[in-house]
Amino acid sequence: MTFELSLLAVPKSVPELRHHLRHHSFDVRLCVSELVTNVIDHVGEGTPVTVRVLPTDTGGTRVEVTDPDPRALPVLLHAATTDESGRGLALLGACARRWGVEAGADRKTVWFELTAPNQESVT
Repeated sequence: MTFELSLLAVPKSVPELRHHLRHHSFDVRLCVSELVTNVIDHVGEGTPVTVRVLPTDTGGTRVEVTDPDPRALPVLLHAATTDESGRGLALLGACARRWGVEAGADRKTVWFELTAPNQESVT
């Protein structure tokens, strides 16, 4: 089942998005929440975002979060235990089979893929 939603990246959008995705796995909801929060924090509150959830050929799930700033690329940080932020992409990397960024001239899409339930993770 394919799902697409356009929204403004504001804090109240995150729980609303999770509600729209309530029929998807916890990992889908967790990781997409991290990506939308990254848009709020690093691109700016109120940024228009499109979220797409698609099935993969192997029965897994692919999620894409697109925003209009191709320059603000995600960076995997190594947060210290006392840091208050910097763990979102590490969390994404731990949950997702794979993830990446597709940059265009006027937008970027950060995506991740999760394996189907009962499939072994490929790293």
